[in-house]
Amino acid sequence: MKAYLGVDVGSVSTDIALIDEDGEVIDSVYLRTQGQPIKAVQEGMKQIGERIGKNVTICGAGTTGSGRQLAGLIVGADIIKNEITAHAVAATHIVPDVQTILEIGGQDSKIIILRKGIVTDFAMNTVCAAGTGSFLDQQAYRLDIPIEEFGDIALKSTTAVRIAGRCTVFAESDMIHKQQLGYSIADIINGLCEALVRNYLNNIGKGKEILEPILFQGGVAANKGIKAAFERALGKKVIVPKYHGVMGAIGSALLAKEAVEKKGSTDFKGFEVSEMKFETNGFDCDGCANMCEVVEFIQSGIVLARWGDKCNKWTNSIYDKGNTLKRA
Repeated sequence: MKAYLGVDVGSVSTDIALIDEDGEVIDSVYLRTQGQPIKAVQEGMKQIGERIGKNVTICGAGTTGSGRQLAGLIVGADIIKNEITAHAVAATHIVPDVQTILEIGGQDSKIIILRKGIVTDFAMNTVCAAGTGSFLDQQAYRLDIPIEEFGDIALKSTTAVRIAGRCTVFAESDMIHKQQLGYSIADIINGLCEALVRNYLNNIGKGKEILEPILFQGGVAANKGIKAAFERALGKKVIVPKYHGVMGAIGSALLAKEAVEKKGSTDFKGFEVSEMKFETNGFDCDGCANMCEVVEFIQSGIVLARWGDKCNKWTNSIYDKGNTLKRA
C-alpha cells in the first residue's frame, strides 16, 4: 500500500497521520510534546513505523505546526506548510463546502474563513492562553476531574453560571468564588465552557461572518461541553470530524501527496530517523549590532541547517566536518 505521512508539531502535542492514496486515514499518533519536539517526533515515528510494518510504502511526507521546520529536517519533508493551510486542506477534504473552521489547540486558537474552498480570512490568538487546551487541563487537574470527562460533566448542568473568561487568572478566581457560593461542579464547568466560547467569539471571531458548514478542530474539540456551548452561542450546528485532534497532520499529508505528484520523488528519510541522533545548538553572531541568536540543527554530528539571523548570513549555510562553508 502506498501512503503519505503528515507531522504536526505544536507546543503541547505532536501529531502524526498516515493517509492512503484516496486521502483516508490509515493510522495516527497523538503525543505530548513536553518541550522536547525532537524526542516527540522520533517517538511518534517509531510508534507508527512499528504499527504499519513493511506492507506500507511511504511515498511522501509533510510537516506543519510551530515546530514544522525542525520536524521537516528530521523526517525529510517534501513540503513544509503553516497551520492555516494544513487545517484548511484537511477540512475541505472531509467537508468540501466547509465555510468556517473553529480550531482550539493546546496553546493557541484560530478561526479560518473559507468561501468556495479558498481561505479568505483567518485570525489567531497568540497572546493569551485563555480558552485553550492547556488552561482546561489545568482546571481539570485543580478540580480532580479527568480531562476526558470534562465535557460530559458540563452537559449535566441544570443552572446557568456566568464565569469570567477573558483571563485565565480571573476565570480561575471566579470558579473558586462560585464553588464557595455552593454551585455544583457541573454548573461551574458548563459556565467555564460558555465563558471560553464567549471569549473566543468576542476576540478571535470578532467581525467574522461565521457560516455553515462549521467544523470544530483541535484537541479541545473532544470536549462535548465546548461544542454544545458553541452551538448555543452561534445558533448553528457544529461538526466535529472523526480525526479532529490530528487534522493539521492530515492536511500536511495531503499536501505532501500533491507535492510528490508534481516533483515525482520524495525526500522522506524513513522510519529509521527514530534511531538517529539529532540535536540543536545555538550561538550569538557578532557580525553586527543585531547580535542575532543563530540556531543550528545537527544530525549525527553534521550541521544540516541554521536559522535565526536577520541578514541570512547563516541561514541555509552549513559546514562539513572539514569546516568548509557549503550552501544547502
